[in-house]
Amino acid sequence: MDGMSDAIRHEVTERVTGETFMRLGVSQRYGGEVVKRSARRILLRGEVMYQMEETRNGKTRAENLTLVAMRAELEKMLEAPGAWELHVMTGEGDVHVRRTRKGHVMVSRSKAVKRELGPLEGHDRKKGHLLEQFDSRDVLRVVGIAGADGAVRASMRGKYDQVNAFLREVEAVTQDAARGTAFTLVDAGCGLAYLTFAAHGYLSRARGLKVRAIGVDRKEDVVARARAMAEELGVADEVEFVCADLETMQLDARPDLVMSLHACDTATDEALARAVEWGSKRVLCAPCCQHELHASLKHDGAMRGMMRHGILRERLGDLLTDAFRAQILRVLGYRVKVVEFVAQEATARNVMLRAEAGLRPGVTEAVEEYVALRDFWHVTPWLEQRLATRLAEFLEGAP
Repeated sequence: MDGMSDAIRHEVTERVTGETFMRLGVSQRYGGEVVKRSARRILLRGEVMYQMEETRNGKTRAENLTLVAMRAELEKMLEAPGAWELHVMTGEGDVHVRRTRKGHVMVSRSKAVKRELGPLEGHDRKKGHLLEQFDSRDVLRVVGIAGADGAVRASMRGKYDQVNAFLREVEAVTQDAARGTAFTLVDAGCGLAYLTFAAHGYLSRARGLKVRAIGVDRKEDVVARARAMAEELGVADEVEFVCADLETMQLDARPDLVMSLHACDTATDEALARAVEWGSKRVLCAPCCQHELHASLKHDGAMRGMMRHGILRERLGDLLTDAFRAQILRVLGYRVKVVEFVAQEATARNVMLRAEAGLRPGVTEAVEEYVALRDFWHVTPWLEQRLATRLAEFLEGAP
């Protein structure tokens, strides 16, 4: 389809300004830069408004628009030159509009659905934000997400949303943890310790658990900074940081939760391997870049046409790597879900492996699915090699 028709403009406008509107996402390229915008409806001083957020040059700014102003913004978006994509989510279905650099416009629509809309939130998004279930102002200030006044910095809004989204996954896997019980969590590759302090604060203050948090990182300066933050927050007796390699680090107790956010390549596999070896009851892992498998992917059959394109090969490698990881955890007795834990606007690396121990290891179906996938692609995933001793009894002789 060439050009933007009046029918498309009308449909997009009606969906965004209709009663069942949920979210708008726009991605537009300016030269070598991608600018992302999103909008949602909020209730501000009793009036329905549209909160628009724009991320450009790593900085995020937000503004609240009236219905009339939102219509004007939509008109500008739909008339914008160059390549862009627009996605509208409503309670009844989605529409996706894409404009190419040559001006061709393509539209796709989802099947009809029935989504629960829920009440409109206020502009501060307190509903559903687990960081609002305890006094997190000092934590946010010390880790740099908030300023001295306690307000979230505009440039850190994405990180704030990401931490909240991760805490929702923490909440999902700890529902059976009773108030007052001891709880040990390990943050593998803790970095600047956003998650370490946030998870400790949520589980100890909002959930009432007796939490011991351990952040692990191999960089001495990072660990030193995290220890100083723990002292400043007055939690150094509950939150400790260790400078060590995950592969050789030893724990004195079985962890209740091992979590890892955006550890690069095989560092994610190492975090998963250590969680298994430590006997962790729960695992939350959001992988980052995944290069190890890419070079091994070779296929002379029907996939040849896909494998010759670098970007498709890379994305396929990412999907397969996470599929192998999920299957290996299943073989070893974990219930596994692969979920999108945060919106694409917050981070493109928004896939999470959520695993809970409790199944019998070596279930035939899990083994057969893993071996079939592995042998189809003629690869041996790094995690299989890392956990070879534990997997041997299940994989040896498998068809």
